[in-house]
Amino acid sequence: MQANEGDLLLVHGRIVGQHDRIAEIIEVLGTNGEPPYRVRFEDGHETVVSPGPDSVVRHHTAEPRRR
Repeated sequence: MQANEGDLLLVHGRIVGQHDRIAEIIEVLGTNGEPPYRVRFEDGHETVVSPGPDSVVRHHTAEPRRR
């Protein structure tokens, strides 16, 4: 798994009824974009995570240029 600052980390709920959580990656602590990551969840909580197989990185893409 590789990520950059500004990417989103989607952590899928692991049990029935548990919602997915989305966090912004605010710092990459590993080498070459690898975990661990410092993240900020939607409620403002910050923590360091080493994502497991229930997580997906959504890469930040630049906005398309308008003509």
